[in-house]
Parts: sequence; C-alpha cells; structure tokens
Amino acid sequence: MPVKNRFSELLSEITEWRRDFHTHPEILFETHRTSARVAELLREFGCDEVVEGIGRTGVVGVIRGKSDTKNKVIGLRADMDALPILEDTGVEYASQTPGAMHACGHDGHTAMLLGAAKYLCETRNFDGTTVVIFQPAEEGGGGGREMCEDGMMDRWNIQEVYGMHNWPGHALGSFAIRPGAFFAATDQFEIFVEGKGGHAAKPQEVVDTTVLASQIVLSLQTIASRNVDPVKQVVVSVTSFETESKAFNVIPQKVHLKGTVRTLSNDVRDLAEERIKAIASLTAQALGGTAEVKYMRGYPVMVNHEVETEYAVKAAEKVSGACADAPLVMGGEDFAFMLEERPGAYILMGNGDTAAVHHPKYNFDDNAIPAGCSWWVEMAESRMPV
Repeated sequence: MPVKNRFSELLSEITEWRRDFHTHPEILFETHRTSARVAELLREFGCDEVVEGIGRTGVVGVIRGKSDTKNKVIGLRADMDALPILEDTGVEYASQTPGAMHACGHDGHTAMLLGAAKYLCETRNFDGTTVVIFQPAEEGGGGGREMCEDGMMDRWNIQEVYGMHNWPGHALGSFAIRPGAFFAATDQFEIFVEGKGGHAAKPQEVVDTTVLASQIVLSLQTIASRNVDPVKQVVVSVTSFETESKAFNVIPQKVHLKGTVRTLSNDVRDLAEERIKAIASLTAQALGGTAEVKYMRGYPVMVNHEVETEYAVKAAEKVSGACADAPLVMGGEDFAFMLEERPGAYILMGNGDTAAVHHPKYNFDDNAIPAGCSWWVEMAESRMPV
C-alpha cells in the first residue's frame, strides 16, 4: 500500500525542519536548541502534554486518541544528537557548527517523528495514547538509559516501544527487521602495559613494552578464533597503540592500548571480558612486565521482542508492501535500554544509495520522509485500533 497522502502534502514542511536540525547539529546531551524546537513544535501541534528535561535534554509528547477504552499506551522513539565529525557534503544547509554534523540521520529520525506527531494530533484515529519520545545522546552517551532511569516508562505507563533507523544502501523507503538479537553490545577496554624502559641498543637490559604490547594485540585475536563458538559473533579490535616515548632510540617504559568489543549474547560478552583480562595479564607476566585492564561495559545487546517484531513487520508491509529480513548488526544502539524496560521492536528503513552513516559525506534523503512518517502512524493506529 502507498504511504499516507497527508505526508506528501507535509513533505516540504517536514523537510524544512530536518534541514534546520542538520544545519545546527548538537552532540550528546547538548541538544538544547534541538530539544527546544521539538518541544515548541509539539505544543503547536496540540499535544496533550509536552515535557522537557527527561534524561537531561530529552522531550516527551503525549497524544491521546479519540477514545481510550483499553488504557493502551505505546511509545515511539527518535534520537536527536549529532556526531563529532567535520561535514563534507557540500549541501547548502550543511552544518554551521565546526566539527559537528548529522552523520547518522538523527535529524531525519527527529523530523519524521515530528511529522507523525502532527498527523496523529490532527486525526487522533486510535484508541489509547501515543507517547512520542525524542532522545538525546544515542551516540555513546546512553541517553536512552537516562530517560528510562528518569522513570519515563512508568510515568506515562508505556506498554510497548518502537524505534527506527535509516539504512544507506537499501532501497529508499523500504523496510527490514529481525526478531531477537539485532544490534551488538558495545564495550570498551584500556590496557596499561608497563615494563622497564631503556636504550634501544641494549634490549637485554629492558623489558620491551612494545614487543609485549604487540604480543597482547595479536593474542587478543584468539578470543574470536579459539575461545568463542564459531557460530556465535564477537569482534575484538585494538584501535589505539600509544607509547610514552616518541624517540627513535628509546624503548618506552609504558604502552597504552585501547579497543572495543562487540558481542550478541551475554555469555560471549562475559567470556570476552574474562579472556582480555587473562591474556593481557599473563602475557605481560610471561615477558617480565605487567598489564592492567580497565574494561567498560557500554550498551547492551539490542533484542527485538518476537511478537512486537511481527507488529512492526505488518506496519511496514502496509506502508511499502514488503518487509525484508535484516542482517545482524555489530554496531551498537542504545534503544536497547528501552527494549530492556518494555517489549518492542526496532526497524531499519532504506536511505537509498548514499554514503554510509558516520561518514562526512553522509546525508539523510528527504524523499524517505513520507514512508518513515507513515510507518510511525501505522504503528500507533494498528496497535490501538478504534
């Protein structure tokens, strides 16, 4: 079935909101301008309640349907924050904030949910309450967790929650989803290696931390190849190797490693942490040095609930005629925190043949707006039919 005609009429207005957000990107919890504009628009639409400051700078809008016979409440969530990336798109509405850009399409997500909110306020063709959730700090700040910790789910009695993300490389306005584990848990680690520094011409007098740390880096790859069941997923990447010396003829006393771990199950997550600590400590000990590991757990595995995934599929099929099976994604998504609080699902929407997300040439395709808005509305109306 086609998208709702109303969104073709609203496309230029929603596009204007989206491009305004794109021009003025804000990072993590610093979404003050974006949040204020979102709240202003929700009030203009006639939301029954608009609350700011949930999860620091998050915004919640409440839209009551024309009836409420079952006390049903569903949440629809969009993220608002940008990335610390220098934009290279060349568009006339490019970022005016040096070193920040909407390189992941959160400007599009926010604008589409605003469009859906306007439509739902106009029609109210559902039996229950729709709560529209605008979240800060998805890109590493855990804004979803903070909104939940602020009591959002209980305050508005949200019973189901749904999220969406654009997906470059897939047909514009198409949809894809999968039940169960979908996006990976995202952890970080630091390893502080210490040996005995000295002159590079006298290696017999030192404990060479560059050799020691290099051995740790290589050995960490055995976690995936020799510790984890081959049918399960894990990525262990060392992304930074820094010595305390910049000289050509000095073997440094200390080396600092940084990296990330991506997993799709809690047992593999636990195993990876355990093995990183053992490999680093015992490798250093064997070569005469020491290694201290700091392991930091980030976003949990994002798990789509099976029944709610089917609801999301049916809504996508109504909008675009089909819904594909999505692949596993080893990137992280803090909508995981909301799905730990309530049943729900997260869907991908095609952004066409564009640069990948997190790339300086990425740009959200405004032509996807009607499909995205229609899916949000379909979720509300189909889950709470009049």
